[in-house]
Order: sequence, then structure tokens, then C-alpha cells
Amino acid sequence: MKYCKKCVQPDTRPGIVFDEEGVCSACRAYEDRLRVNWTEREAELREIVEWAKANSRRGFDCAVGVSGGKDSHFQALYVKEQLGLETLLVNCAPDNISEVGRHNLENLVQHGFDMISLRPNPKIERALSKHAFCEYGNFVKPLEYPLYASTFQVALKFGIPLIVQGENPAETLGIIGFLDPGGDAMNWKNTPTVAGGSAADWIQEGIELRDLQFYQFPDVDELREKNIRAIYLGHYAKEWSNTGNTQFAIARGLKGRPGHDPGLTGRINPYFSIDVDLKIVNQMLKYYKFGFGATTDEACYDIREGQMSREEGIRLIELYDGKVGDRYIQEWCDYVGISIAEFWKVTDRWVNKKLFERDTSTGRWKPKFKVGEDFDEG
Repeated sequence: MKYCKKCVQPDTRPGIVFDEEGVCSACRAYEDRLRVNWTEREAELREIVEWAKANSRRGFDCAVGVSGGKDSHFQALYVKEQLGLETLLVNCAPDNISEVGRHNLENLVQHGFDMISLRPNPKIERALSKHAFCEYGNFVKPLEYPLYASTFQVALKFGIPLIVQGENPAETLGIIGFLDPGGDAMNWKNTPTVAGGSAADWIQEGIELRDLQFYQFPDVDELREKNIRAIYLGHYAKEWSNTGNTQFAIARGLKGRPGHDPGLTGRINPYFSIDVDLKIVNQMLKYYKFGFGATTDEACYDIREGQMSREEGIRLIELYDGKVGDRYIQEWCDYVGISIAEFWKVTDRWVNKKLFERDTSTGRWKPKFKVGEDFDEG
């Protein structure tokens, strides 16, 4: 396990690449961003905008997938106000959406948008989450399928020429082992979580393909034949940043998690991923599998943007990464219908024993590694 020499990203992230100087691909992508000729890139974006307006057939120039969070606010309002595109918002409504998540989504719509909200069958969602927890140690995995596929499906149904996604994970997370950097967002289904975007991945006893229509990403060739394009706004908008999007969204009415406690959520930013509280538990599972969780993700963003020193990032990661309050675990167990004992039995199977060992005083897992220092996994 090695850490990036600039941020605190470990090489255990699937798809990350470190160069000969020990710097991760996300940091190198951020350095490249500082050298971009933004005049040229804005001109490229304007050409896409004019193309979308010229090819709009039913009133909407673009479709934007939104959850209602900080990035959603920036995306939707940027394309509407800065680019002048007639915008249709597409929301794939999660089961168990939080109250603050409801508020934020409604706040965004009230800025003057039409929105289609799709709601996958909650019984199917719960069954798939439970299955993915046992089979992958990642109960969010199946829920990513309709979350991303829905915008492409709606664009295809309504003949909307342009789909505007947020950030390219190859650039912001550095997963160039899976995705190519750049502005073309047709590649999203190559991410490690979605892995192809086929609804057939989730056929199981009691769940047929016809139950999974919202989980199927449209064929890329069909999208291109229908003259539909998809872009990553984060690649084209100079203003795009984790900090900038947060401040922008707050100014436009975004609310953060009430009573935010990073010791219970494993997150340092109260405006980060707040639409569904159950995701907090999944970040703990990620931490046990790979040695990093949501706090590492946030700290890496802030370090690259100059909002935080590497030393401060290490301190916060040591304090909060992988932390989750017992009530969130209980809520998830109640949601899928398992006991706390069953939850820990399955979780223990997914813990990376090369990185963690049992704490005999608490019975919980503790890291063998020290954050920021390379560790020989043996």
C-alpha cells in the first residue's frame, strides 16, 4: 500500500495509477488542469452548445441528471444561466431519501426547471442491495445503474441531443485504469462500480429482466445513431471544483446535513453526499476493503485545490475515515431485513486482513497501516 506523495490517495483505489515520482493520476490531472487554455476549451464548449440548440427537436436542448446536491446545483444552473440551454432535469429518486435531500432537490427545481423523477421499485432495490452487500461488499453497486442510466434513457425517449454529466472520474479520482480523461461522457459505464451497465447483471431468483428496465444503459451505438452526445461539464467549466461547487450551491439555497458529526458519518464536509444516509455505511465497507473512505476522498480534493495541507488531511483521515454511527448501521439492517450480527458476519468477510486486524479490546477492526506512510502488506 503506497500513498501519493502530493495528496493522501492510496494505490488501493481500483484504477488509480502512480507515476515514477510516486504521484497519483488524479494529482497529475489537476496539474494538467492548471495548464489548460480555458479560452480554447470554452470555445469548444460553445460549439457543443450551439450544436445542441441546432439539433433540439422537442424543446429541450439538454438533459442533466441530478440528485439535488452541490454538484447538481452547479451543473443545472450553469447550463441554464451560463450556457443558455433549455434544460430538463432527470432525477432517479433513491429509496430512503433524507429530509435534507428532499429539500435540496426541491430547492433546485424551484430555480425554474422542468424535472422528470424516476422511482425504481423499492422492493427490488432492497433485494438487490442485500444481494450486493453479500456478493460484493458494496450494497450501493446496483443502485448506481439506474442513477446514471436514467438520464440517457430519458434523452433517448425525448430526443434530447445533449446529456450533461458532472465530473469525469478519470480526472477527479484518477481512475485512468478504467476511463479515459476528457469531455466525452459516453464512457461512464466503464467505471468499476457499474462495470458495463447491463441490467442482466442483477437477474436473480424472483427478479427478471423486465423488472430491471431502469437499470439498463442504452446502447452507445443507438445513442450516436439518434445524434445524442454526452459531455462532462467538469472538463469544460473552469469554475468546476469541489469547494467552488459547494460554495455556489450554498449561495443558491443548498442545506447541509443537520447536526453534522464527522465522527458518526465519516465525512468532514456536511454538504457531501447527503441525499441518502445509508451511503454512510457503504463508505465504511469501502474503508475496510481498500483502506480509505469518504474522508480520504474529501481530503484529496481539498489538498489538490489548496484548501488543506497534506498534514491536516492525514490528521482528519486518522480521526474520521471509515467512522459510522451505530444508528446508521441499524437503519441499514432494518432496511434490508437482517440482524446486526448478520451484518458484521458479512462485513468481516470483506475486511482486507492485510490492512486491518482485530482490536481485542473492542472486537472491531483497526488499521495496521499509518495514514500517509507506505505500508508493506506482506
